[in-house]
Amino acid sequence: MTRPIASHYDTIILGAGAAGLFCAKFATQTGAKVLVVDHAKRAAEKVRISGGGRCNFTNIYAGPDNFISANRHFAKSALARYTQWDFVDLAVSHGITYHEKTLGQLFCDGKSQAIIDMLLAEARGADIALGTTIDAVSHDGTQFRVTLSGRTVTAHNVVVATGGKSIPKMGATGIGYQIAEHFGLALTDTRPALVPLTFAPQELDWIAPLSGTALDARVTANGTAFDEALLFTHRGLSGPSILQVSSYWREGDPVTVNLSPTRDIFGALKAARAENGRRQMHTALGTIFPAKLATTLAGRLGLSGNLADHSDKALHAIADALHAMALRPVGSEGYRTAEVTLGGVDTDALSSTTMEAKAVKGLYFIGEVVDVTGWLGGYNFQWAWSSAAACGRAIAASR
Repeated sequence: MTRPIASHYDTIILGAGAAGLFCAKFATQTGAKVLVVDHAKRAAEKVRISGGGRCNFTNIYAGPDNFISANRHFAKSALARYTQWDFVDLAVSHGITYHEKTLGQLFCDGKSQAIIDMLLAEARGADIALGTTIDAVSHDGTQFRVTLSGRTVTAHNVVVATGGKSIPKMGATGIGYQIAEHFGLALTDTRPALVPLTFAPQELDWIAPLSGTALDARVTANGTAFDEALLFTHRGLSGPSILQVSSYWREGDPVTVNLSPTRDIFGALKAARAENGRRQMHTALGTIFPAKLATTLAGRLGLSGNLADHSDKALHAIADALHAMALRPVGSEGYRTAEVTLGGVDTDALSSTTMEAKAVKGLYFIGEVVDVTGWLGGYNFQWAWSSAAACGRAIAASR
């Protein structure tokens, strides 16, 4: 696997992450000479840290509707031809045991290193060069010329699996987009996704003191809603529900937060009033929300006195405010903490069956660098597996 770089390869795969390594599994199946190269010192670092170190490697519900793209149909072919169950079967064949968490998320029982070891084992037919920079990629009219740490290597095919801009401290760069532009491929706008949202000082005045408080909520942005946990932080809001809607939110837009999506607040307060009308409002809210949040909400809504002092109309107004709290983020925490990059190489420039650039024979783009972004919960890994399989199989079939 780790051998001196040769002067020529059938295929050079740029990026030794989830998509790149998985593509090598298929691209080498007909005995082709394949090189996987990465500037990182270790392969598949994002796999290693994912899922709290247990790798949320796919989702049992993965399908086209769980992905965002300018062309919502683009991902259908690859996802259908290499499914989550295909990857599960592969993992099981390597002795990897797993469990399902909420909403169909599949995690390793052990450490994420087991997935990395599997990827490396499946890519054993390829040469892997780590700690190697990608200086330039060009085509001389006959073959690709890839300059790696100052040395030029040629290849019939180049696969760009360099990922997006998310988590730059792990070495993420925009080189994949630069390569696409060099060859004349269009890009859709890129932005951080699956990322916490931040707020202006006037909102942080009440949000920041609640840092660490969590509850189940329904959060909506631009008509798309997610029912998952919400977490208050010292910078704003996070948690799965916020990360999910961050992919749909745009600067200047509000988000709507239903702090009690499964319990009718009006009914709960009215019942509490009938039981003990002398109960203070913040105490009554404390039967629905965490105590610290209940006290904060009572203060924000200007609630004083006891339950008996509030009519049905007043209780309805309180419930409406808490079932649909409009908040206006001023930004996100950016690529520093974003799990993925939204946008990327325009899918109109690519074949949905092979991931090959329509205008540049032998040039392929897979994984996060493409304008296909999954929801939180294993979907982006599934896109890595599916797009890599589509690409690798097409390369193998072309020999």
